[in-house]
Parts: sequence; C-alpha cells; structure tokens
Amino acid sequence: MVRERANCHADRPAATQDAAGQTCPGRPMPTPEALEPLVPAMTAWRRDLHAHPELGFEENRTAALVAAELREAGIEVAEGLAGTGVVGTLRGAPGNRAVALRADMDALAMQEKTGVPYASTVPGRMHACGHDGHTAMLLGAAKWLAARRGIFSGTAHFVFQPAEESRGGGQRMVAEGLFQRFPADAVYALHNLPGLPLGTIAVPKGPVLASSDTWQVIFRGRGTHGAKPHLGTDAMLAAAQFVAALQAIVARELDPMGVGVVSVGHIAAGDPDAPNVIPAEVLLRGTARALTADTRDLLEARIGGIAAGMASTHSVAADYRYTRRLSPTVNHAAQAAIMHRAACATVGAAGARDDFPAITAGEDFSAMLEARPGAYAWLGTGEPAHPEGFHHNPHFDFNDAALAAGAAFLASIVEAELAA
Repeated sequence: MVRERANCHADRPAATQDAAGQTCPGRPMPTPEALEPLVPAMTAWRRDLHAHPELGFEENRTAALVAAELREAGIEVAEGLAGTGVVGTLRGAPGNRAVALRADMDALAMQEKTGVPYASTVPGRMHACGHDGHTAMLLGAAKWLAARRGIFSGTAHFVFQPAEESRGGGQRMVAEGLFQRFPADAVYALHNLPGLPLGTIAVPKGPVLASSDTWQVIFRGRGTHGAKPHLGTDAMLAAAQFVAALQAIVARELDPMGVGVVSVGHIAAGDPDAPNVIPAEVLLRGTARALTADTRDLLEARIGGIAAGMASTHSVAADYRYTRRLSPTVNHAAQAAIMHRAACATVGAAGARDDFPAITAGEDFSAMLEARPGAYAWLGTGEPAHPEGFHHNPHFDFNDAALAAGAAFLASIVEAELAA
C-alpha cells in the first residue's frame, strides 16, 4: 500500500515555492506532460540503441550518439572516461553546487527473442535490462534542462556510464577521476522495473541492492578407479557435502531479519566419457549477496570455513578464493528524501513510494554512492508485454510509455537539488 507523505502534494504541482515560501507561478516544471514533446525523440533514440546493442567498454556507437545529441543541445561534452564513457555538463544560473545524474549504456550477451521491429541487429547481443531506455531518458532530461537553464542554479553533470553489467564500469569511472574532473555534491540514478506499476517511482530508504561477490573452491584429492574408492581421497564427496552445508549459513548463522544469499552456479569435475573414475579435483564457483557489511563479512568467512572443514573431514585439500566485486547499493538519507520529493513532483503522492524493499541483485552505481552522497530509484514500467519479459530475459523490452515520466523525474531531481 502506498503511504502518503507530508511533503508530497496530492497532485503534480503547477507551481513551486521559493526560499521565502512564496509561490512561483509560471515556473517551468519537469512533469511528464512537460516532457511529452520530447517523447518522439526519446523513443527514436531508445529504439535505435535497442537495435544496435553494445557490450561493456564497447559502446562506441552508443557513446557517439549520446555525445552528438548533447552537443546539439549546447551542452559541454567530455568523452573517453573509462574508455567509452560520456559526461555532459550543463551550467545553469550562477551557483556553487553541482549534481550528477547517471545512466548506464551497455547491453548483454544474449540472443533477442522479442520479435519487435527494432529488435537487435547484432547476433548474440541485446538490451535485456533497459539501459537503452535509461540512456534515452537522461538525454531527454538533459535536453529539456538545456532549454531552461534558468530553473536551476549551479551545474548538472549527465554521466553516461559504460559496462554496468558485471564489467566494472562504475568503479572504473570513479577510479579514473569522475568526481575530480566533474565535482558533484550528490549523484543520482534510476533503473526501470517491470512489474512495478507504470506511473510509480520507488525510492527505498537505506539498502536498495545487495553486494555482488563471487567465490571459488577447488577440492583436491587423490583420484582413483570408481570401483576402488579406498585407494583414493574423494574430492567429489567433499564437494557434494560442501554444497549442502553452504545453505546452513543463511538458514542457521544469519540473523533471520537479515538478508543474504549463497548460491552455487558452476561445478566442474572429471570427464563425461570416464564415469568410472573418481576425479582428483572438483571446481565449484558461485555468488554471494548481502545488504550489509557485517553480513558480507560473515558470508566470506563461513564459505571458506565450511570448505576447510569438509576438506579436513574427507582428507583432501581446499583452495578458497573470495572476490569482492560490488558493494551494497545504499541510499543516503538526505538524498533519498530529495529524490522522493522529486518523485512526488513527477508522479504525485499516489505514485511516489519510499517503502520499497531491497532486492538481492547488484549494481555498480554502489561505487559512486561510496564516493559521493546520493540515491537510486526504481521507475515502474508496468507489466511486461511478454510474460517472461523481465530483466535479463530474451523477451525483455523497455516500455516506451515510461520515457516521459523517467525523463521528467531526472530533470526534477536537478530542480529539487539546485532550485534557482
């Protein structure tokens, strides 16, 4: 159930208040209706990008389109950060503060099955997470703001990030000096969410997405003939019991009110043409997810501890490696409140949520939130056209009906942060 908030108006406002509390009639407001004239252009960009998907750090065509459209709007453009990243800088009325808005640009290594007229033209590549929509909406917001610079004081940076999908583009942008070259007092991002009603924007309080780490265990024993197990030490038995024991971490060692995930995604051992051989080595790889640093530490320690215990029990060795990839995405309280106000201004109180639960997927926007205060929101895109058309599915397609609201929301964040 959506909760009404005191700082939300029942309807989208036609006017705002200045610092003295006086209404400002006629002030341009970035509502979906105001952004409607840009919908045809946003739709064209989105579908063009959808038809020409590019993987992380390979977004050359995408980056060129973004840079050209930003320049056409009179926005300063910097290219090449983190390889294919693009940053547009728009200076409004005089002011000392700056805000950054981020959109991801990359696609996934998947074969599209949507059958839409603008389907991927690149075999084995598709926009299966809606980054084409994110890019189009941020371009729309940038163009709308560029034509109305007087509504904000200070600087808006539009950050088009490469390689969000497991290739570390966010971390690389930060490491290469994103916020040194483009100083920002706060950074914001949104992500489409199929299944969340169209016209809804959810800004979670605190954790939004989990950490995303990988782990690997190699059990090493002494291989032997399957008919003579007593002559070897069975790495396979150790691995099998290890997989079962892993689930006790979340079920019995994690606080029941906490959130953690440990999953095995890959096992490799032996030769399928030699089923009568007990292999000497078994490789297991998996993922671990957590919403807090303490839970993340627990998962890392206990996966390794269980591996060591199983190895000792079965007289084999265990090599363990845990790789921290993405930190939890956690909204900062002040920026989440600003983002929620922007959501109210965009879709009204009935469509703005701040009670949305955390999700155990991961996001490299977390690297930007570790570097600067900020927040992350979900943009409802309604039920998918195909029953399987959720994120990372070959039937996924971004819902163009959400473009106006998403672009208006991004522009509203700038207006809320930097109101003139």
